[in-house]
Amino acid sequence: MEQEFNSIQATVMGPNGRWLSLADLPAPDTKRWVPRRKAEVVAAVRGGILSLDDACARYALTVEEFLSWQRNVERYGLRGLRATQAHRTASEQRSTATAEHRPHA
Repeated sequence: MEQEFNSIQATVMGPNGRWLSLADLPAPDTKRWVPRRKAEVVAAVRGGILSLDDACARYALTVEEFLSWQRNVERYGLRGLRATQAHRTASEQRSTATAEHRPHA
């Protein structure tokens, strides 16, 4: 029985409804980050397959970059992980920050 338990891999539900294990995650040398791959890494961290530090080290990400992926998945789903969507979101944040600092008439 103990041998069976040790052979069980940690899995988490991926963005496409497929179960993912550590072996299913993008390769550490991934250069092309499509939304699905980003969402898989976010799901792995959320599900405990990887720690945030391990994910950042494995994929050469900053904590801020990973957190932006996570935030965009939560708010917009896979659509939020498109490069154009992420750029648009950053622009919206800058616009909001600028508007907040304008003097009120």
